Amino acid sequence: MARIFDVIEYPNEMKDELIHRFPEGEAGDFRIGSQVIVRESQTAVFFRDGKALDVFGPGRHTITTANIPLLIDLIGKAFNGKNPFPAEVYFVSRREFPDEKWGTPQPIIVKNPGMGLGVALLKGFGTYGYQIGDPQQFVTQLVGAQGMFRTEDIETRLRHILLTTLSDLLGETAKENDITNLVSLQSELSAGVRAKASDQFKALGLELKTFLIANLRPSEQSVQELRDMGVLDMETYTRLQAADALLEAAQNPSGGAGLTAGIGAGMGVGNILNQSLQGMTGGGGAAAGGASMPDVMSPAEAATFLKVSEEDVLAALKAGDLKGKKLGNAYRISKEALMAFLNG
Repeated sequence: MARIFDVIEYPNEMKDELIHRFPEGEAGDFRIGSQVIVRESQTAVFFRDGKALDVFGPGRHTITTANIPLLIDLIGKAFNGKNPFPAEVYFVSRREFPDEKWGTPQPIIVKNPGMGLGVALLKGFGTYGYQIGDPQQFVTQLVGAQGMFRTEDIETRLRHILLTTLSDLLGETAKENDITNLVSLQSELSAGVRAKASDQFKALGLELKTFLIANLRPSEQSVQELRDMGVLDMETYTRLQAADALLEAAQNPSGGAGLTAGIGAGMGVGNILNQSLQGMTGGGGAAAGGASMPDVMSPAEAATFLKVSEEDVLAALKAGDLKGKKLGNAYRISKEALMAFLNG
């Protein structure tokens, strides 16, 4: 037989709880005249037969037929006011959870026409805040028969909503902004995600209070990871291997030949790079932008063909790994010197 409760309350502060059912086991028996005590940061929702019915706000309440009319109508009015009636009470936290964390487990791919590969991979992280806006809706949509519902029980779902919204918004914004502009629009993107995701939170009975992007930057993915993601075809993959070899060799005081061979161990990287660069010259292929590789290049021109920055090429020249001639303040690089360096 169910226990009869004359006082219904949950005094816990509910720091990480969203919902707590009273009683925790089966439905309890209550009666007219029982006291319901609801803390300042709580709302109490009466539940019966899978339906969220009457709601009590903060304060001390005495159960009467007037303040639980939906529950009484559902059970029936045959009792004389003294007989107990079965129900469940869900105490719902109304606290705001202001510092929840989000981050991109995988880079978000956005189009970046006219620059590099034509796509950009962005990673970011930040915080968001929410609270339960509609207790009855929240209990009905998510909690069901659970006796307790914590913040961790919903975090994954909320982050999925936010990351999907952010990905969509980045795709839309990238149509009018290149990657350099995108990363400077963190405030605008934050406000946009909050506005677009609010309806999905509201459908769950939640209110999205804040969404903040703390950091948004290009991902430092390796060439192999990019290929595994389906971003690179084989030709571009080979060229980027060459670019990575140049960049890493410029940062390696021992020289680039051993490093280049290490990157392509078991693959004959020298031949692959040679064939790739041959295809970029006038010997039959097109280079970046449709131009053939000249016999003599500036650091900027070499960087364009290798899809790295001019600073990377200058670093390799100054380290002595890439051979070039310095005329005044300017460097000139021969095609033969570049290919000799890449071939080790």
